[in-house]
Amino acid sequence: MGSPTIDEVTVRRLLTRAEAERWHVGVDTFAKALAASAAKAFAGEAPSASELRGYLESLHLDDLALACACAAGDDAAWDHFVLTLRPVLYRAADAIDPTGNARELADSLYADLYGLAEKDGVRQSLFRYFHGRSTLATWLRAVLAQRHVDRLRAGRRLETLPEDDWSLDRAAASPATPDPERDRYVGLIRDALARAVAQLESRDRLRLGCYYAQEMTLAQIGRLMGEHEATVSRNLGRVRRAVREAVEKDLRTNAELSDAEIEDCFQSVTDDAGPLDLDEVLVRQSNASKSAPDRSMSKRGVRPRES
Repeated sequence: MGSPTIDEVTVRRLLTRAEAERWHVGVDTFAKALAASAAKAFAGEAPSASELRGYLESLHLDDLALACACAAGDDAAWDHFVLTLRPVLYRAADAIDPTGNARELADSLYADLYGLAEKDGVRQSLFRYFHGRSTLATWLRAVLAQRHVDRLRAGRRLETLPEDDWSLDRAAASPATPDPERDRYVGLIRDALARAVAQLESRDRLRLGCYYAQEMTLAQIGRLMGEHEATVSRNLGRVRRAVREAVEKDLRTNAELSDAEIEDCFQSVTDDAGPLDLDEVLVRQSNASKSAPDRSMSKRGVRPRES
């Protein structure tokens, strides 16, 4: 089924509401954007006239018009976008990484948003994926968060938890001489991690399982859990921090390790000889839950399905 049909009277009325004349957005261009948005929202279903009207009325029409104009390369629209929304992107980048490194990602978005690349003579602007269901500012923050996570995952297949605390830079500085305590430390931290994962709420363990074991994207996890991509990213960060704290507490109380020894434990699973594979821990936890259905732990042993 194609895009829902939107009559010209409705398009013109919504175009006026969006004040799209500021950006020289025509009826045809706006009609295509509205139709694409409705097609995405209704996913092949045939909405009634009232459903379609209600959906279109709910859109952030001024932001949709601005996105249309920027995608078309309108200079006035682009200047307005840079003036009003670049600060939003920079604030989002600083929230992701207070050291300023994420600003590089924010800057890199501009080329994709502007659409420097062309295909069949058509600008391939990232704005074509904006459908007006959220504000443009919210959408940009979600895109930035997605790219940040994608960059981390591309750089580290076996990502240590959490990435802001367990830096791979420490591995580069590790001594060449093998640590005689290394095997013991690896065993201690793996067991502590398994216990920390077992104590998580089912939804939090599901998040980790989807992301690490199933390698699902933030968007896929969001659809599964009924959350926005940015919310998924924040929740994953929260769970990673909780796991880190639980592992530290476990090593300090159960293994009676000092702070220096705990640091050595973390080092032992960030060097090349002893990577900490969360995927393996999640699989072990899932298998343990399946083999012991009577235990309370098993009630939280949720494994995500293949999508």
